[in-house]
Amino acid sequence: MTLQHDLSTKTAAVIGAGPAGLMAAEGLAQAGVQVCVYEAKPSVGRKFLMAGKSGLNLTMDAPLDAFVPHYAEAADTLRPILQGFDAAAVQDWARGLGQEVFTGSSGRVFPRAMKASPLLRAWLVRLNDLGVQVQTRWRWTGFDGDALTFDQGRVTADVTVLALGGASWARLGSDGAWADILRGQDIAVTPFGAANVGLQVAWSAHMAPHFGQPVKAVAWHAGDHTSRGEAILSAKGLEGGGIYSIARAVREGATLTVDLIPDQTVQQVADRLAKKRGKESHANHIRKTLKFEPLKLALAQEWARPLPQDPQALARLLKALPVAHAGLRPLDEAISTSGGLSFDALDGALMLKARPGTFAAGEMLDWEAPTGGYLITACMATGRWAAQGAVAHLQAT
Repeated sequence: MTLQHDLSTKTAAVIGAGPAGLMAAEGLAQAGVQVCVYEAKPSVGRKFLMAGKSGLNLTMDAPLDAFVPHYAEAADTLRPILQGFDAAAVQDWARGLGQEVFTGSSGRVFPRAMKASPLLRAWLVRLNDLGVQVQTRWRWTGFDGDALTFDQGRVTADVTVLALGGASWARLGSDGAWADILRGQDIAVTPFGAANVGLQVAWSAHMAPHFGQPVKAVAWHAGDHTSRGEAILSAKGLEGGGIYSIARAVREGATLTVDLIPDQTVQQVADRLAKKRGKESHANHIRKTLKFEPLKLALAQEWARPLPQDPQALARLLKALPVAHAGLRPLDEAISTSGGLSFDALDGALMLKARPGTFAAGEMLDWEAPTGGYLITACMATGRWAAQGAVAHLQAT
């Protein structure tokens, strides 16, 4: 028989009150540990609430083997962690907080309330009932021997979970300042990069009437990546899921093109363009024969004027229109970030090899994933996994 230690005298400090930190706090408190969550901002879950403003996408309703590959090179590392708290578990967890969920046509899972605030409120009630304390306006500043230092004072705890987020949306709390603290301890941190972010485009004045409109029914191509998602034209460039999903390839130097007629071959497009146009202008001929909405024609003219007169050459161009852009939007505008605390610096329980008893979770770890529920699910799963590792560490010491 395995003896279970009484952990009621043990203490845990969780630094960061996003989904990963709150999930770690929940797991530790359920094991009987005295938990205090430290948050630099005046309130908790700020980025979580922001994500819920457009409908909180909790997870993707997909089996593990279809879910895990979306984490690319981190997939093998995250597989057991996600297996321990998969898409079905996320949904059950939300229902356990009294928040019913539904699955959209794309497989994305949302709370019926379509926002994060009711879920967060219910979560905080649960944590309070478990005895979790929350200290806001406590910014972590580093280590002092075995102690943690904050701008408000010095704290000691039997275990610590770092859940400090990535390096985007600094005003919501994820400023990446922790990276220099860990590097100062000779702990490996991979440089941050923008993930799930829009493109910078210097539009001509002719494009201003189209700002705010969606680019629909196209295919974006960057390297080996293809996206059929929509993008929104903004004064700054292009935003939206269609762009976010190929942002990594663009960040890594791939050329970006857009297929304006993805459901037809080059020859089919050329045959339509070869029809006699009579007295119509070239632009009107393209618009009518291809049934182009004004925005698609405007994009073609913006990026490839003057358009070829030859039907074959024009068809090839419209099927692979080069997107003239100035790179990704700034890091702080990204939904999420690449880079972060290297998995090489952690053991299998997400404990820092250089600091036994200190664990890490969430977006501060070096993984990235597309939008669609993958981000929040992995944050929660790693928070839960780190809590389990911390509990095991306490039981072994």
